[in-house]
Amino acid sequence: MRLLVRAILILGLMWHQTLAANPANTADSVEALFDNSGIPGASYGATSDGIVTKVGALGLIEIGAEARVTEDSAFLIGSVSKSFTALGVMQLVEAGDVALDAPISAYLKRFENAPASDVTIRQLLSHTSGFSMLQGNAEQDDFSMDKDALADRVGRLVDQQLANPPGSKWEYSNANYQILGRLIEAVSGSDYASYVENNILIPAGMENSYVHKAAIDARLVSGHQPWFGAKRALTQNMTGLGSAPQGGIVSSGHDMARYLSIMMNGKDDILSAAGKTQMMQPASIVSPRYGFGWFINPDKGLVYHSGANPGFEALATMVPAERKGVAVLVNAGSGTGFGDTDHFRHAASALLIDVDYENREAGALPKMTFLLVTSLPVLFLLASLWAYVKRAKLAEKTQSWFGHFSLWFPLLTTSVIAVLVFAFLPQVIGAPLSAIRYFQPDMWLGILGIALLGPAWAIWRLVLAYKTRPTSS
Repeated sequence: MRLLVRAILILGLMWHQTLAANPANTADSVEALFDNSGIPGASYGATSDGIVTKVGALGLIEIGAEARVTEDSAFLIGSVSKSFTALGVMQLVEAGDVALDAPISAYLKRFENAPASDVTIRQLLSHTSGFSMLQGNAEQDDFSMDKDALADRVGRLVDQQLANPPGSKWEYSNANYQILGRLIEAVSGSDYASYVENNILIPAGMENSYVHKAAIDARLVSGHQPWFGAKRALTQNMTGLGSAPQGGIVSSGHDMARYLSIMMNGKDDILSAAGKTQMMQPASIVSPRYGFGWFINPDKGLVYHSGANPGFEALATMVPAERKGVAVLVNAGSGTGFGDTDHFRHAASALLIDVDYENREAGALPKMTFLLVTSLPVLFLLASLWAYVKRAKLAEKTQSWFGHFSLWFPLLTTSVIAVLVFAFLPQVIGAPLSAIRYFQPDMWLGILGIALLGPAWAIWRLVLAYKTRPTSS
């Protein structure tokens, strides 16, 4: 009977029906969603009118372990961290130490003669600086915890050419927030982690939140990568101090609810009420749906940000006009089509603060894409075996011009695919292949297998054809 009730609740959610605002019903509905998600563990917190109204902990801190997620469990929140970096910058603006329309070169001298010398703080905050998504994702495999990691990362951005003229185009780029994190260090005289903890997290009463600055931290639950439709635990959580301003903050559902409450309380506290409002409004004409560290949906009155680290995903959502908000954190990365967390995070958020939900369940196309990408390398291996069995037939093809064409054409097509994978795929997705490796290792293996095994199969056919004696007619 309980399973039937849960099924009915989920179906009602998918048809955009509003569930009763009874806290027990809401908790049961979120639990039902979680049970059907395949996610190891989750933490959530909701706030309304300045009060944390709902807090929940679901599942395990690690697959195969007995320890369960608690209300104090800590999760990496990915790019939701950008809102904290933006808040830190705005604190320096209100203190008179930083001007929004001043160039970054006024504060970071290394940029004085750089291509980005005229990029303003406002443009960095709103992703209109001209740095591209690919530039921001170029060092996803840098997990250094060295104290100079952020300075080194930003130093490597100094000589890079901008993809677009500053202020001409909106393009999301982690590079912007790496630079802003370094700005906080240069102006405040404190390292980024210490500044955020001392000026935001501690004053906000976020007792289980911190900037991740150790390869292994007992306070942090285990992250899980997608692995061929299932999840596998990470041996250690993958993040570094160089990426801390863009995605290195750790928090709990309860702490995040407190944070969202403060952002909407209309008070002068960790930032002025006017400053917080400015962060949640369009930054410019070029940035109509992004403020300072927050996405904006003016049609629905929503302010939000999602986040992803290898093995973790998060979603923070606010309805400022109604002073309600919610954060949902999970210790799992999304797979392509299979094992994604998007549906759970958005559906749970909609339930917890009673807003409309648009179905985000994975459709047929991403599932078909995953199956195709992961099956093609296997097919190439089987085809190579089949080519060996039929090598005599291949040798017969060398007796005619069309046969030669049929032998060489697969090498051309598979080589083109390999070039597309290595040279153009990073441009299309805005991230190097190494990023896919850490976020979706199963897809990475499939993509790499196609790029390498395809040409290898074609070459193997040629070797067999030209080294094997043709059978006599």
